[in-house]
Amino acid sequence: MKILITGASSGIGEALARLYATKNNELFLLARREERLQTLCKELEKEALSVEIVTADVTDFALLQEKIRAIGNVDMVILNAGVSLGHSLEITPMDDFQKLFDANLLSNHAILEVLLPHFRAKRGGKIVFISSLASLITMPTSLAYSTSKRALNAYAEGLRYKYKKEGIKVINILPGFIKSEMTDKNSFKMPFFLSTEAGAKRIYDAIAKEKRYYPFPFRFYTIIRLLNLFPDFLKEKIIHSLTQRS
Repeated sequence: MKILITGASSGIGEALARLYATKNNELFLLARREERLQTLCKELEKEALSVEIVTADVTDFALLQEKIRAIGNVDMVILNAGVSLGHSLEITPMDDFQKLFDANLLSNHAILEVLLPHFRAKRGGKIVFISSLASLITMPTSLAYSTSKRALNAYAEGLRYKYKKEGIKVINILPGFIKSEMTDKNSFKMPFFLSTEAGAKRIYDAIAKEKRYYPFPFRFYTIIRLLNLFPDFLKEKIIHSLTQRS
């Protein structure tokens, strides 16, 4: 199987690359940091059928699409690349807000504009989005990040409906807090915190089972679902209280 993984130089992307490094798989690992990709490639090339690194900043859409065209057809794309601005009650500067949306949302469309014709031609393939539980409730300290991931959920949902009859599987993964460079920015206690390896294994298993929508850890997801069922005035009080503690 030919697999493209974005954001593969660290965190979840790197851990997934290790899980998919088998003699049955050809890996294309995409990220900005070429040196890290080179190191990972050397580690995995003995395990995988083949490993190719693709150096690109996902917010440079023209270069990104050029690199994806050079790859050609793949069987699965794991759209993992993304950024966070950390947690703050300050207003996010416009430049930072746009860069976050470019990375977390628009880069995925740039990639799929190139790949979808291949998927449609062969009437198959898997598209995996790495969203977040943060998309289910917009905390005031992570306004830009939560909003970008909620938009990603909507995009994944529409794509699933659009291409269901063409055999294209769309899988949306919503992890909680997983050890990564992104969560390393957080100074608060993160509930139900998972190691990188444990989080990646959950994602790997969900993809294998072709789960259309997979939020985890389940207990954290349940708490968020329950909170969203509360009356607005009570939910606002709880969120305000949590924000003041952050």
